Amino acid sequence: MSLFTLGARLAADARRLAATIKIPRGEAMREIRRLACHALKVTPAQLIVRERESPGRFDLSPYGIVFDRRLKGEPMAYILGEIGFREYVFRVTPDVLIPRPETELLVEEALRFVDGTAPRKVLDLGTGSGCIGVSIALGRPSAAVLGTDASAEAIAVAQENALLLGAPNIAFAQSDWFSAIDGVRFDLIVSNPPYIAAEDPHLPGLAFEPAGALVGGADGLSCLRTIIANAPGHLEIGGVLIVEHGFDQQAAVKELFLQAGFSAVETRADLSERPRIVFGTLEQKAAAKPKRKKAVASV
Repeated sequence: MSLFTLGARLAADARRLAATIKIPRGEAMREIRRLACHALKVTPAQLIVRERESPGRFDLSPYGIVFDRRLKGEPMAYILGEIGFREYVFRVTPDVLIPRPETELLVEEALRFVDGTAPRKVLDLGTGSGCIGVSIALGRPSAAVLGTDASAEAIAVAQENALLLGAPNIAFAQSDWFSAIDGVRFDLIVSNPPYIAAEDPHLPGLAFEPAGALVGGADGLSCLRTIIANAPGHLEIGGVLIVEHGFDQQAAVKELFLQAGFSAVETRADLSERPRIVFGTLEQKAAAKPKRKKAVASV
């Protein structure tokens, strides 16, 4: 291949990318081709043809911009503005966490609890991009799904994904966990909350993603504690709570389920055989908190 072709330029960039962000050369080449297709607005087949031509024939400035972003470590999903999750493609922005393949397990378990005919009310806490709630809504058209998030920007992304993917049976509300849905009960509550500890050494590698969607307090369990403790007050009898957690948190999360009164508490591992989710069933409604008696003024 000539040194003065687009293909030679892309190959050189792939070598530089691999060395800079420490990924295999083959993976770097695949990323470079995706970035080039995205920036130059061509198909992979069209790119192969153009790789034989001189780079001077094209305006490569859009490609240069996205290449520099990737060289600085920005995730491909944010640069491309989308990522695949299950059989769908979801729009993502830096306002939302990038969906991970591991979270597909949570969706699979949720679909098991929501059959295909009977109406079910489902709550997706901390919906982010909407990948969980929208996937459930698409998989179970008879279900009524509500996705909540404390971030208005995240809600906007989730709403766009629901519209683009055609999921009319999901609605969204801005809410700090259960704060905006007091008094409403669901058949199923799902959540992939922040569960990384504040001092976790992996956090610097996630610097481009919103910290609020990642960090769950000093030990990573603060959001999980809040969700599990309050979920019984928002579940119907026989309702199910499913949460995702960190690979080393399963024992602690399972204990939180038992303390909150859940029964039939079970766990699941992801495809890498790492502990990933816990779910349990509410056999009886949570006792209502006793009302405080008003103090009677003495006379």
